[in-house]
Amino acid sequence: MIPFLVCLGLTVSLIQAQFQKTVIDPTAANIHQLSIQPVKSVKLSQSLSGEVKPGVPVVSWNRQLISFEKKHELPPEVLQEKAVRTAEKLARLGSSYPDELTMKEVADAPIIGASFEGNWFDQTTPPDNHMAISNNGIIVSVTNSHIEYYNMSGGLLYTNSFDDFFNDPSYTAMLYDPNVLYDSQADRFFLVVLHGSNSGISKVILSFSKSNDPMDGWWVYTLTGNPLGTGNWFDYPKIGYSTNEVYVTGNLFTDSEVFSQAVLYQVSKAAGYAGGSLSWSYWYNISQAPFTIVPASFGQQGAYGPGIYLISTRHNISGTDTYILYDLTDDLSGSPQLLAYTVNASFDLAGDAPQLGTSILLDNGDNRALNAFYLDGILHFVFHSEYENNYNGINYNRLTISGLSNWGSRFGLDGYDYSYPAVASFGTNATDRSVMICFARVGVDIYPQVRVVYVNNAGNWSNSTLVKEGTTYVDVYQSGGVARWGDYSGISRKLNAGSPQVWLSGGFGSYRLGEHAFDTWIAQVTGVSIGIQEPSNDQKYPITIYPNPVYDKMQVEFSLPQRSLIGIDILDIQGNVVKVLLRDTAPQGKNSFSFNKGALTSGVYFIRIQSETNVISYEKFVVK
Repeated sequence: MIPFLVCLGLTVSLIQAQFQKTVIDPTAANIHQLSIQPVKSVKLSQSLSGEVKPGVPVVSWNRQLISFEKKHELPPEVLQEKAVRTAEKLARLGSSYPDELTMKEVADAPIIGASFEGNWFDQTTPPDNHMAISNNGIIVSVTNSHIEYYNMSGGLLYTNSFDDFFNDPSYTAMLYDPNVLYDSQADRFFLVVLHGSNSGISKVILSFSKSNDPMDGWWVYTLTGNPLGTGNWFDYPKIGYSTNEVYVTGNLFTDSEVFSQAVLYQVSKAAGYAGGSLSWSYWYNISQAPFTIVPASFGQQGAYGPGIYLISTRHNISGTDTYILYDLTDDLSGSPQLLAYTVNASFDLAGDAPQLGTSILLDNGDNRALNAFYLDGILHFVFHSEYENNYNGINYNRLTISGLSNWGSRFGLDGYDYSYPAVASFGTNATDRSVMICFARVGVDIYPQVRVVYVNNAGNWSNSTLVKEGTTYVDVYQSGGVARWGDYSGISRKLNAGSPQVWLSGGFGSYRLGEHAFDTWIAQVTGVSIGIQEPSNDQKYPITIYPNPVYDKMQVEFSLPQRSLIGIDILDIQGNVVKVLLRDTAPQGKNSFSFNKGALTSGVYFIRIQSETNVISYEKFVVK
């Protein structure tokens, strides 16, 4: 029995900040509704399978089964097209390429606040980074084998393998493909992890945090990964939430690793957050036989419903590409339908990605939808597709639900692969369509790195900002000259922040445990710098800050190539200027500038030194 006060408290939280879905206009000229209706199962019930208890020590086994091959290959026609495009890319490969700062005139770019290393490589690959941040500032960061919690300053609160996190002896297979979100409607976290890769042991593990602090533990439910009982197993999950429900989509594969179909799990969430018995159903035989469907949660504080929108992309090698919008019209408590609409599109595959220091390529995957959110009648979604000369770029779209009209734009650069993007709202209100998009980037003259780019309300792109530079190439568990790059990146808006703020998680090239592999980097994006672009590391001038942390007086030493008018400012972690320290001319050569911490309270700050033409340095310091 669920305690009355728990139910009451959860009910109160679930009725706040509800938004209605947009009505699709069936008379709009470009509405293409599909007549075939998917099949919905009967309503099922799943009792609590277990719980993650706070502070309970476990014996750490940290099992790992390392495979040098992908679990399943792409369809033969996709592999053939990728092989042709890869060969064409390599045939024209140069030794170096101009970067964005020399190619683009736009000068605004995302500002990075807190920035720190996340989950380490532990011989599981690819990393499959994902993350979420709560209103109270706790970050849950997951990779293919580990879960970690951080505070906003980068302090590690908790780390564990999924084996030891669940501590369930019935989980005998490998645990992988984690997805996590923060449900602001319920003020809780929702986590999905997969178990096993054959039909006999495939499970979908749903975890609901007991409170807004994941340290308080989780309620755990085990659903079948073979819902049709036809010899399939569940892979590549995507998750979302609405006012009253959570959703899990996935691709079913046969035991011989042939794609069967995509499915959607529809789950009532109130009981899950309270540790009660779940009501759920699954949808199958979904119209257009999609490969990967992405639920679109609400982009800012709150939730929408009943039901949810979902998006899928389809690249047709010999025909018209399409975006497929799915409208799950109602909650389980009502009479839901899963309606499908197609929107014509045009995009292409790109070849696999070359990288600095090795002939091993990184696998660029395909053109499946990767990440989405819904806000003010617009469904925002991203994936990667060819930008130029068989190099991937970011493909960002705003689909207006009412008339199914789509605006799309791409961002990339010849010589570099921009891949595995994730998108979050960066609008100041619901009608502001601005977004931040994080992604992975690599090229023949750079190691795999993490970056972020801003798109404003009008659809204009900034330059991208380097979040974390790779320190090595990646060749871990390569097969046939290709290594896994990843399947997705993570991004999460801090929904109650006073001004727009997002957090991201991505994989960068790092040498660990004797392997050229990926580690995780987590960063905060606080705003956009207008007019001055922070240069990449190799364009900065040397700067020294001491002492750091600062207790009273601070000294900054920097060098200038020529006599310049400079500005020195202190910014807070939100990117706001809290003190203008200097506006004056400084001579060529080495300079030293000192000041007292003054009215600065304890915390993390940044000092920015800029000339008339560029930012000389943008460095973090701590005040004690």
